Amino acid sequence: MRLNVKATAAAFGLIWGLGLFAITWWIILFEGSAGQGNILTQIYRGYSISPMGSLIGLIWGLIDGFIGGAIFAWLYNVFAARFQEQA
Repeated sequence: MRLNVKATAAAFGLIWGLGLFAITWWIILFEGSAGQGNILTQIYRGYSISPMGSLIGLIWGLIDGFIGGAIFAWLYNVFAARFQEQA
């Protein structure tokens, strides 16, 4: 069985982007946007715990998740083909 690389990449991108967006708003609602940085502010340029930062995080998450999902699906297809040949 092979994975569709584009579909897997899109799914990973949506999950990661929307997840980052949601967790940013969770932090804003329950802890406030005190401007404290976390590891994500160091990884994603322009991201912060703020309403604008959540949109920037959404965009970065879509891009990052898409690339990660494409790599994952491509590697899965490579290894699945190799192990299927052996069986």
